Amino acid sequence: MPQPATPGTAVTAPGTAPVMGAVARLRETVEGVFAVLDDVRDRTAALAGTSLTKADLTALRPALFGHLGGLVAGVGFIAAPGLLIDAPWYLEWWQDDPAGAPVQLLRDLDPASSAFYDYTHWDWYAGPRQGAERTICGPYVDYLCTDEYSLTLSVPVTAGGAFIGVAAADVFVRRFEQASGPVLRGIPVPAFVISAAGRVVASNTAKWIGGSVFRGEAGFTVHPCGDLPLSLVAAS
Repeated sequence: MPQPATPGTAVTAPGTAPVMGAVARLRETVEGVFAVLDDVRDRTAALAGTSLTKADLTALRPALFGHLGGLVAGVGFIAAPGLLIDAPWYLEWWQDDPAGAPVQLLRDLDPASSAFYDYTHWDWYAGPRQGAERTICGPYVDYLCTDEYSLTLSVPVTAGGAFIGVAAADVFVRRFEQASGPVLRGIPVPAFVISAAGRVVASNTAKWIGGSVFRGEAGFTVHPCGDLPLSLVAAS
């Protein structure tokens, strides 16, 4: 028979400790990717000047190559239109290739072309441009780059107080599920990770599959992962 609580002693609800532990571990995992983006942002800002060119951005490549692997499937800097004097639109973006060396993403960046890739419309670019310090977009099927179910994390890059572009990283959902799976399985109730838009990223229950949308249904408690645009939802 359960013993009555001693006066002055906090009573922990069943499952609270595993949930809070999972929140901390999920936050640590995602903070690791944002630490990569902070590094890319700082290195890019240090290059910024009055006559920045595509060649100048090649100085980022050793660092970008070093950040690939693990959760990070793609990483780079996406320039604000007009930033570079020799390329009105440009991405210094590299993708992980387990079979060999990193591969550069090449897209049609000619505004006159019918296949023009206007990256400014995507939330991972628009969010930072509009002032969001940290953005997580997805999960979504990345038909333009990898055909993988992905998340894109991004941060703004500024120089002299002016927005000059975005540092971003792609995380395949399957890799995120591998990293978060043991954490979620340690929670004794149905639980899942959602983006700021409420879209499920990973789950410990088939009732909440990746890509489905949580709309605040009754019987669940939302646990924010600190200041990240990500939360853990667990059955109450």
